[in-house]
Amino acid sequence: MKQIEVVAAIIRKGEKIFATQRGYGEWKDWWEFPGGKIEAGETPDEALKREIQEELETEICVDEFLCTVEYDYPKFHLTMHCYWCHIESGSLTLNEHEAARWLTRDELGSVKWLPADVEVVEKMKKQI
Repeated sequence: MKQIEVVAAIIRKGEKIFATQRGYGEWKDWWEFPGGKIEAGETPDEALKREIQEELETEICVDEFLCTVEYDYPKFHLTMHCYWCHIESGSLTLNEHEAARWLTRDELGSVKWLPADVEVVEKMKKQI
């Protein structure tokens, strides 16, 4: 099975968490935490900062590690490293996503999360 390793940013602003809706592919319209693949020679922090700059035109600060999720999708195995982050500068411009929302803890269940991201939401709820 194909293996994919990615990083995801759990961006916090006060009591709210930033979530994005996929605008393409097999999982179009499902919600996720922004991020992407780690390129050769990159640390997870570097990959996360690069991905958020590319996807959202925003500079983030990577604060702390939250969790790693291992999930078997039908066509690949995903390893996703998730980090608490905050915005340093930028406008959160949606270059790849269809929509985005700031969600409170109580609103986290109001969107259709990608299967791997469901595990992240459950771990996050214990910390916020």
